[in-house]
Parts: sequence; C-alpha cells; structure tokens
Amino acid sequence: MKLRNILLFAAVLLFASCSTKKVVQQSQYPKREFRGAWIQAVNGQFSGMDEVQMKRYLTEMLDNLEKVNVNAILFQVRVEGDALYPSDIEPWSRFLTGVQGRSPGWDPLAFMVNECHKRNMELHAWINPYRARTKGTKFVAPEHQSVRNPGNFVEFEGQLYFNPALQSNRDHICRVVTDIITRYDVDGLHIDDYFYPYPVKGKEFNDDRQYPKQGYGSKGEWRRENVNHLIYQLHRTVRELKPWVKFGVSPFGIYRNQASDPAGSKTKGLQCYDDLYADVLFWINEGWVDYCIPQVYWEIGHSAADYEELVEWWAKYASKRPLYIGQDVQRTVKAKDVTSATGNQQEAKYRMQRAQRNIQGSCFWDAASAANNVSGYRDYLATGLYRYPALMPQYGFMDNVAPKKPAGADVIEDAGKKVLVWILDEKAASNVMNAPHRYVIYRFGKGEKLNTADPSRIVEITAQRYYELPADLEGEYTFMVTVLDRMQNESEGVKCKVKL
Repeated sequence: MKLRNILLFAAVLLFASCSTKKVVQQSQYPKREFRGAWIQAVNGQFSGMDEVQMKRYLTEMLDNLEKVNVNAILFQVRVEGDALYPSDIEPWSRFLTGVQGRSPGWDPLAFMVNECHKRNMELHAWINPYRARTKGTKFVAPEHQSVRNPGNFVEFEGQLYFNPALQSNRDHICRVVTDIITRYDVDGLHIDDYFYPYPVKGKEFNDDRQYPKQGYGSKGEWRRENVNHLIYQLHRTVRELKPWVKFGVSPFGIYRNQASDPAGSKTKGLQCYDDLYADVLFWINEGWVDYCIPQVYWEIGHSAADYEELVEWWAKYASKRPLYIGQDVQRTVKAKDVTSATGNQQEAKYRMQRAQRNIQGSCFWDAASAANNVSGYRDYLATGLYRYPALMPQYGFMDNVAPKKPAGADVIEDAGKKVLVWILDEKAASNVMNAPHRYVIYRFGKGEKLNTADPSRIVEITAQRYYELPADLEGEYTFMVTVLDRMQNESEGVKCKVKL
C-alpha cells in the first residue's frame, strides 16, 4: 500500500461526509478483557531448535492465538539468572542452546516484541527474580552472578537462589529490569510465583546468618518484609523508566487457608503468605503491582482447592488492582463436566469467572496447549467466549486521559482499491501517555446503531493510519475510527459513510 500517497490524499480532503460522535457503551460481550498466555522456556520446549525452527515454532503459536483474539503474551526471558536476549549483565540461557553463556546468534525477546505487536498483542517480559540455578543445570557460565558473587546465594534442594535478604540482590534484579525496559518496547514486566522456595518437609532454607532476630515477631515476618522491599523497588523502577509499562505478578492460587486466617479461603493447600512469604494482598492494597493473575489451576470441586471458591475469594479481596485468573488448560480439559457443551470444565470455569465483576480476564497455562487446541480448547474460545476482539482493561490509576479523536476520515481509491484513511492533529497529544498508539475501526450496516461498545463491530485494530476495505464488501456502511493510547484509553470516534 502506498501509505505516503494515501496520507497526502487524506490531508487535503474536506471530510464533508465525516463527523465525530460520542457513543453509548453497552455490549453483550466484554469489549475490554485481558486474554493472556504464558510462553515458558524453563521446561525445555526450545531444546534442539535453531533460530529458524524456534522462530517458526513461536510464529505458529502466535498465529493460532491471534485467531482467538488473545491480546497479551507473557514471554519468559529470565529463568535462572540468565537471559533470552543479549545482555551485558547476565549470561545467555541454556534453555536456548543447551549451554549457559552460549549465544544463539539472534535475539528472541526482540523477535517476540515485534511479532506480538504486529498482531496487536501486548508483550510482557516475564522474569523469575530469585531462582539462580535449576536442578538440571550442570554448567554455570563464568559471568553468572553466582560465580561472581557466590556469597549472595543460598542452595536449597538442588537449586540455587538469590538470597532475598540482601539489598545487593534486589539492586541487581532491578538492574536487569532496567536493562530490559530501556532496550525493549515491552508493554509489561511480569514475575511468577517463585519467591522463597516452595517448602520441603524437614528441610530449611538457610538464611540464619542474615536474620536479625530482633525487630520482627518471627522469621516469616522478616522474610515477607524482604520480598516486600523487592516488589516496591521493582514497581518504582518500572514506573520511573516508562510510566506506561505495567508491572504484574502471578502468585500461587491460595493466599491463605481459613485455618490460618478467618478471612482466608476455604481451602487446604500451600499458602502464598505463610509458605512462600509473598504478601500479595499487601502489594495490591499498597499499589505496588499493576495487575494480579493468581494461578487458580485446580478443578471445580477440588477437595483441597476448589476453583469456584478461589475465584470468588480473589474477586472479593484483590479488587484494588486489575485481576485476571490463571487457567491450567490441561487440567481443565481433563476435568469432566457432564452439563458442559465441551464435556469438560472450560465452559463452567469461564462462566464462573465472568460472573465476578472484579475479574477482568484470564491467562492460559500454557500457551502451547491452548494454541495446539488441546481437546478443542481453542475452538471453544473461537466460536464463543473469544469470538470478538477485546481491548485491554483500563488502568485508570496509571493514566485515564483519552487521546484526541481523529480530525477526520474518508474513503479514497488507491491502485483500484478502496481505502479508509484518517488524519490526526499532530499536536493533539499532550504527553507520551496519550499519544496515538493504535486505531480501532468499527463497521456498521445501513440503519444500525453506532454502538462502539459492541466488539462484534470491530473489523480491525491497527498501528497503521489506513484500512483497506474488503474487495467483496457491498452496500452502505458507516465506519467509525477511534484512537488508542499506550494504556488503551480510547478516544471518541470519527465516522465516515460510504456506499460500495
């Protein structure tokens, strides 16, 4: 498409048939919903792949997820104090080449940022903050922090961890985050459920040397405070670098059992607060995280951790920040539900989730299972729940100022094709937060209500300032174009009538 010519033509149009209109928000489908998927490296799915093979693998996965309107990818870029991108701070990950420190010859993070943005998906860089060596790691590169600063680590059950008690470790983790955010156009920084290691009966994480024994009611209280310091510092680091980048966390699905706290959930499992020393609700209430995705991976009716109980619990207690539910694809499709159209619990789980006003989306574990359509999981989304596109939930505490609407729009002909074009007031954005970032194009038939709250009317979300009309489109239509900023605040629309 001759974009330069299109924009020149658009700039001289009088837009006689075009005007702006504010529309009422209402729809039977959620127009805003987080639809994420975790793409992990830790389980070795990239093993043996060269650059061409891995790019093909990731591209096919993204293509399949795009078909069901997934709008966010959480891509693991730091597994064990390493990097899935070129770094002067930490060595290349062994999960790319099989050997830590060996370069794969390309940049997976840059590739994923570009591929996700081409598909109008957000890319959240997912790091594991504390883990420094997994059980399968046989060789550690000389530039790894555990070699350079061995006194900063604690070994536990065959794995190595950055000691959460040390400020030098917190500073190092924030240097890593600074490097990622300043060098890459990521939309989010994401951490998972690994804080202090998952407990092993009869084994103790050896941090006695740092424990002050005074000023704290217990070692657990002190450990939680150590993690709190990191979360606060990470959030501050992200916000100061790029105020539009979201900082999110995906904690273990049980915060506390009712046996430990009357306000806890009616569950009988491991607890974020008591066992991993992650006080997630404190971070949410203090505003130190921008979204939360608890990993509610269990089945409906699970004896120790019932999905319905936990969804309702998180919706009640974690509503001060956007809340999404982590979904285990494999466990969901294996769980029977005779009342469901799918025969498994997928339909029922989403119904329960969407019934909660304070829950605004989901995230798949893992992306490959959903993309590969395990037991028809993707098909069900395509024909029902995710049938139409969705914008991101709003983050009004970060920015709630909508960008300026387009100055006008019209349909022109270019090389025998009809193209919808629009122009902007180049001085309209007051700052980087509400500068134009994407555009939403809606289409309405003759006589239809111009309701941009209805996502079924979205025909395109694009970074381009034009939209090529389908060649087989006939009749009278009204198109509406709105502007999205980086936070997906949406402008009022400009409309344009056309007869084809």
